[in-house]
Amino acid sequence: MDKKLRVWWIPQVPMEAFYINVKSVDEARKILQVLANYDTFQFEKRVKPDYSNAGGLQMLEGKEWLEWYCSKCDNDIDECNCI
Repeated sequence: MDKKLRVWWIPQVPMEAFYINVKSVDEARKILQVLANYDTFQFEKRVKPDYSNAGGLQMLEGKEWLEWYCSKCDNDIDECNCI
């Protein structure tokens, strides 16, 4: 993978996202799962009364960050089973 990748995560919509640079789609999936699990844990333990989170993977195209998609199946990271 020669493209730059980053995970974006919004812990409570509509606040702004934070970003984590990643080296691969596999690493991004792991990070996204950890972030989602952490939010679920906080909700279940009543650390947060509620939440509405969002996240995904972006790739750098030229000077613009775009949502990543699989070139094999044309799906985003949530729907792709190719990798």
